[in-house]
Amino acid sequence: MTIPFNDLNPLHKQLSWEIDTAVQRVLKSGWYILGPEVEAFENAFAAYHGVKYAVGVANGTDAIELALRAAGIGVGDEVITVSHTAVATICAVERAGAKPILVDIDPRTYTMSAAAAEAAITPRTRAVLPVHLYGQPADLDAIRALCERHHLLLIEDCAQAHGARHQGRLVGTFGAMGTFSFYPTKNLGAYGDGGAVITNDPALVEKLRRLRNYGQSKRYHHDERGINSRLDELQAAILSVKLSHLDECNFTRRRLAGVYDAHLRGVLTPEVREGAHHVYHLYVARHFHRDALMEFLKTKEIGTLIHYPVPNHLQKGYLDLGYAPGSLPHTEAAAKEIVSLPLYIGLSEDQVKEVARTINTWSQALGESRAES
Repeated sequence: MTIPFNDLNPLHKQLSWEIDTAVQRVLKSGWYILGPEVEAFENAFAAYHGVKYAVGVANGTDAIELALRAAGIGVGDEVITVSHTAVATICAVERAGAKPILVDIDPRTYTMSAAAAEAAITPRTRAVLPVHLYGQPADLDAIRALCERHHLLLIEDCAQAHGARHQGRLVGTFGAMGTFSFYPTKNLGAYGDGGAVITNDPALVEKLRRLRNYGQSKRYHHDERGINSRLDELQAAILSVKLSHLDECNFTRRRLAGVYDAHLRGVLTPEVREGAHHVYHLYVARHFHRDALMEFLKTKEIGTLIHYPVPNHLQKGYLDLGYAPGSLPHTEAAAKEIVSLPLYIGLSEDQVKEVARTINTWSQALGESRAES
């Protein structure tokens, strides 16, 4: 049984008629940038989250950068976030001109430690940027409380958590802004790059709309320095189709994760924080002999990946941030042991059970080998 780590084709086949219809509608319209499809998706995405506004942008990295810039955060300011995330989070902070301050994670959920974040606050801190990693909400009660105590802006990185909830409320709605990526592999994925920022603040939304389009207030009138970060009509039309299926797809992801939970033995399965509605963008297990496990699964034609193998504070391109090995121990320990298992729309329960059975066989053999030695 060959089981790839991910496969986007089954979901496309399910939605092909709706998506083809949407694409043809755009192609026939002759309007391809910032038109009615973008406006319709923005309205639908805002309504889904129960907020007033959504602003479509070119990608998730831009979404964070523009959110920070819209809030007036830039040179001389510090933004607290995690090292255990895709590098895009940190890249966006630096592109906004601010300095990323990287803190450790909760070792059980792999999301930001609120205590570590509070300990990192300085007079230059302007914002806290938690990442809802793998589809699990960060500890929003504690993080929002510390932001209120210290008068800091809360901006949520929801790139992996479309439809996730904390205490029944959708992520992205707890702070001043929520940022999203629509990279094709996301729970809500485009057929190319895309992103969005959601907010209830009319001043922020007007600035976001200017910044994404060269700082224009109207055509050829540039009130400030902006960038070119526009969600195109084709992607918006596709996203509108897929948004209507998001909850259904998340239900499927949660069901498959439950099958893993019920059948896996010998590895540490994901722990869900109390009050969290995890949407399993990734199913991340953990084992001390992770590399050996991955090699074994490869021989059985089962795909795996690591999210992420090298913490950002130890990446060659970011050593100048000044974090020594050992400075974020929970992050570094996780990077050595975590493994992402196959989980996607179109994966069957039997395939999940086969992955679990294969891992259990390996784990049992490892235990017997160690007992003999």
